Amino acid sequence: MCKKDEWETPPVNCTNKFAQTNITLAAFKTFAPSTGYILIGKDQIFDGYVTSSDENGNFYKTISFQDKSENPTAALQIEVDKGSNYADFPVGAHIRINAKGLRLGTDRGVVKLGSVDPTYDIGRIPGSLVSRYISGVCNGSGLEVVALKPLELQTLKIAQNEKYINMLVKVSNVQFAAGELGKTYINYVAEVGEDANRNIVDQSGNASSIRNSGFVTFGSEILPEGKGDLTFVVSRYIADWQMLIRNTKDVNFTGKRFFFEGFEGNLTDNWFAVSVSGAQVWNIQQFGDPKPCAVMNGFASSNNLNEDWLISKPVSLHGFSTASLSFETDVRYAGNQLQVFITENYTGNPATTVWAPLSGNLDTNSSLFSTWTSSGEINLNNYINKDVQVAFKYTSTTSAAATWELDNVKISGN
Repeated sequence: MCKKDEWETPPVNCTNKFAQTNITLAAFKTFAPSTGYILIGKDQIFDGYVTSSDENGNFYKTISFQDKSENPTAALQIEVDKGSNYADFPVGAHIRINAKGLRLGTDRGVVKLGSVDPTYDIGRIPGSLVSRYISGVCNGSGLEVVALKPLELQTLKIAQNEKYINMLVKVSNVQFAAGELGKTYINYVAEVGEDANRNIVDQSGNASSIRNSGFVTFGSEILPEGKGDLTFVVSRYIADWQMLIRNTKDVNFTGKRFFFEGFEGNLTDNWFAVSVSGAQVWNIQQFGDPKPCAVMNGFASSNNLNEDWLISKPVSLHGFSTASLSFETDVRYAGNQLQVFITENYTGNPATTVWAPLSGNLDTNSSLFSTWTSSGEINLNNYINKDVQVAFKYTSTTSAAATWELDNVKISGN
């Protein structure tokens, strides 16, 4: 009589290489000098959670990590001369680092941890030695991997802060700048991908860029046209903020685009500047809230007769349920008030176009510059499911020519 063998799954043994931490990541990071580097001469053992992933081609030979899976207080990156790091340390992996023998310092605007190197202040740890310094933390059955909760920040401007570098964050109401539409994530020359920045803007008018490697697997995909939530690892190269995404799931742009103009580009990007009379014209100058802004001034040696229009290119309100316009103005010197209009059918000539006036708050303090005044939210619900153009009309006379500055023009809705 045969007895059936009963096999049991053998237990999975998971042993932490570095059994105990003796410092927090936040405390360790304070050792970094503002310039140059230091050599860590004793055991400095701390934990972190991986925020980066090189699975899709970004984050070349570097691992970013933060001290907590949510609401982090500090983050760092470590340089490794090894690819496919996502296989050993995927996003959310709980890792432990012993920094003894490594260099800690600020390199090109970012605090980094890396190897002693004859050429670079902070070098890449040789692939064969990575396990000497980095180890996964066990949860009893294997590597502990947790779901990270991105730190939610209100604007791209807030994200541009040293304390967030290498953290995983999310900013809502973001879209690609108008000049990026129709482009792919990267450019290709002779079928070879090139590193590329793609400009982004939030609904408050703050701008930044997404940096993509020429090796990203999604490089040929067309940039999404809508607005939405952007999740990214905060990054900087010297003084340039270059945010890094892990994959296209980090770009959740399904909402309706907003129109925003902070006048960082050329005036002709989003506007028709039409001079009906007078030699002076709308132009961009390095003033604003923040600078730059659009400026119209009819004074040149003396007051001059002028009529000048700044007319937006068409803005689609199709699919919206609500919509509004807002902007900021600053006036100096006596003169006519700036006028604001909207039309559904611009003919190419302000004189033959049917305009509807819009009312909003305008700056009234003509005795000082930099008294920026918000228009408030101007209701555009009557123009839902239409293409519209807004216009700012400047006039001056030989008796009075005010200087009007215009900034942060926004049309948005749901």
